[in-house]
Amino acid sequence: MASNEGSFWLPPQSSTVASEVDELFDFIMDLNYIFFFIILAMTVYFVVKYKRTNDEQLATSDLDHSTLWEGAWAFIPLGLCFVMFVWGFKLFVNLQVAPPGAMEVYVSAQKWSWNFAYENGGNSNDLYVPAGKPVKLIMKSKDVLHSFYVPDFRVKADVIPNRYTTVWFEAPEAGEHRIYCTEYCGKEHSGMYRTVHVLPPAEFEKKLEDLSGPSKLPEGMTMAQWGEQLYVDYTCATCHSKDGSRLVGPSFKAIYGREGKLADGSTYKADEEYINESIMEPKAKVVEGYPPVMPSFKGQLDDNQINAIIAFMKTLK
Repeated sequence: MASNEGSFWLPPQSSTVASEVDELFDFIMDLNYIFFFIILAMTVYFVVKYKRTNDEQLATSDLDHSTLWEGAWAFIPLGLCFVMFVWGFKLFVNLQVAPPGAMEVYVSAQKWSWNFAYENGGNSNDLYVPAGKPVKLIMKSKDVLHSFYVPDFRVKADVIPNRYTTVWFEAPEAGEHRIYCTEYCGKEHSGMYRTVHVLPPAEFEKKLEDLSGPSKLPEGMTMAQWGEQLYVDYTCATCHSKDGSRLVGPSFKAIYGREGKLADGSTYKADEEYINESIMEPKAKVVEGYPPVMPSFKGQLDDNQINAIIAFMKTLK
């Protein structure tokens, strides 16, 4: 889809999902207009028709209720609510599941700034993405609740302390778009805005090489390579193999996205949030068949290091 100039209510459509969001929005707004004018017309009609003409007139009516009209007034709006729910839920699910092969960017929010970390170790305070490629943001807050919002893309998601949230988008054309925090996070909340720079693919690759920032990546390493080094440095290899063999703890081979059973009988899915919790609070969710002997790495590993370990795990398919 091509970017347009937007509408009275909405900014330009600058992502592949924007038109779908706008169609639902327009449907709901059209229903609002229709019911507003129906109720307004009925109100005016009844005011005129049943206006009291003299002091002797009694407020009585010879009309009984109508089951047909009462049923129509109850079930037609109910049916429209179901339509909006199913339509909205389908769109919601689509916005939660990034397409295969999406480029991943780690987002860190704090009062009152954004930081974007790329797989090659580059960091920036503005977000740089290639045009025509899906981008998945893996987000976490360092302090309080924030909310990532790009109106032009029609994407919005809370950014929560000690928990990963995700959102994705694909911008088909080059351009610049404003990022806002839409969760009040303190006195400088209104100034917590940055820019998404959507670049042609070749220009993006060049920009990625030039990015600099507070990166802790060893020089010349990607996030996954650094994660593999941390896997060795913090002796993860002692308990977790990367070839599928069974040791003290579950193997890291094909661990990302794996589903399984916990010792308490509940189930788990090894996504970013689960892996982060397992590193910081290893006894919170113990995998069935393994002893609860892993120590906590809280205070030893920071967010960048955990993100690198997760990136390494994703390579062990």
